[in-house]
Amino acid sequence: MKIREDLNLLNKPGKSRFQGEIVIILALILFCSGCRLTYIFHAAAGQIRLLHNSIPMEEALEDDSLGTDQKKRLRLVARIKDFGEKELGLKKTRNYETVYLESPQAPIYMVSASPKDRLDRITWWFPVVGDMPYLGFFDLKKAKAEKEKLLEKDLDVIIGRADAYSTLGWFRDPVTMNLVTGSTVDLVEIILHEMTHTTLYVKGQGEFNEGLAVLVGKAGACLFLKKTYGPTHPLTIEAQKSVEDERIFSPFLKLLLEKLKHLYDSPISYQEKLAEREKIFARSLEEFNCLKNSLHTDRFTRFGTAKLNNAYLMSVGLYHENFLLFESVLKKNGNSIRGTLAFFKGLAREEGDIMKRTREWLGQGLLSPLAADYPDLLRGYQIDDYPA
Repeated sequence: MKIREDLNLLNKPGKSRFQGEIVIILALILFCSGCRLTYIFHAAAGQIRLLHNSIPMEEALEDDSLGTDQKKRLRLVARIKDFGEKELGLKKTRNYETVYLESPQAPIYMVSASPKDRLDRITWWFPVVGDMPYLGFFDLKKAKAEKEKLLEKDLDVIIGRADAYSTLGWFRDPVTMNLVTGSTVDLVEIILHEMTHTTLYVKGQGEFNEGLAVLVGKAGACLFLKKTYGPTHPLTIEAQKSVEDERIFSPFLKLLLEKLKHLYDSPISYQEKLAEREKIFARSLEEFNCLKNSLHTDRFTRFGTAKLNNAYLMSVGLYHENFLLFESVLKKNGNSIRGTLAFFKGLAREEGDIMKRTREWLGQGLLSPLAADYPDLLRGYQIDDYPA
């Protein structure tokens, strides 16, 4: 059995620190009697490998296989954590004190699916996290096998790669090599993004969880880099350009999704909807090619390089559709990330759809995607719009 082989790794000397995490993993597996046990075993085995093969940060910094820039980014991780905890109000954890050096690739493949004639996300239920809009796999072959099963159900399906993921404080998440081989701005955004999940996670409401984490990751990166390097440093400017690109891309994506929703709600036949959506996809790519000239970074330039479908758009939308909404909440909380987190923690105590309650609180109803509705947000802020 694969899971047994992975568990036997724990018999190696010096690995006793993982025993607590393994007990939790096994407890979760037993709790998942109604879940997809094969998938749970795969995820557990992957998590065990990640924990087992991670080494302390100090040991990683002495590893000769790492370059100067990689070690520089590793040293930055502790400062990012400290800033997030002390300045932004993010939860203090033991995460990112170890490093997984085994692979430079992103650690997990994400499978997402949607009906072809509706903007709905196929979800999978798991304990603790509730309904999830994707399945994560440590093995690409398994991800592809899951994709084929979903395609047989006549669904739109995509496989993406996650740069990082959070275990919500259940385990000590390591820094993975892809984070220290990428850009410094991405590293800061991702660490703060994942720390947000550990700080506030609303069960079964992925659109809220990811939207909030994107806001905190990007706005927090502006603050951290400004404090660490100064307001005119290239890294600080790059972080602000990343925020500006969100303000450009998010309304474009929201308008595209609303066009599709209007089509799918119409009384025409299934086949007619599929034919008409291809026209919308084609026009949106033409519009995006024009929009690209306004972007300041390469973060969205790959949009549409894969064939557009509902699963792809809903997956992108999970992170980026509601950026302006979350930024509006940030503004109404004095541009304070700590205050915004406190506000959402209060909102999360109530039952029901937290996104709906957020829109009601903003007094905007169902937010229009048109840029005219956000003149102040789209004008382009300076770094000082996110004061510490």
